[in-house]
Amino acid sequence: MAKKPLNLILYPLITEDAVSLIEAENKLTFIVDIKAGKKEIKKAIEELYDVKVDKVNTCITMDGKKKAYVKLKPEFKASDLAIKLGIL
Repeated sequence: MAKKPLNLILYPLITEDAVSLIEAENKLTFIVDIKAGKKEIKKAIEELYDVKVDKVNTCITMDGKKKAYVKLKPEFKASDLAIKLGIL
């Protein structure tokens, strides 16, 4: 059974590096469920925030959390979504 989008995406990451990625590369950074796959993350972001995702890169941090770098399609601005999420 697939998890619900709200259970996959835990919270947006708000760091200096994450903010610079928003401005420079149209990417948002989220902490996600450790068992979530890239396709699940992409689908969850598209459903929750009504945007189109270009690609998703993931990594597991030293403290055991999974970080997802989500690049949006050019017609969507990461800064607009970041403002809605309260990051900027």
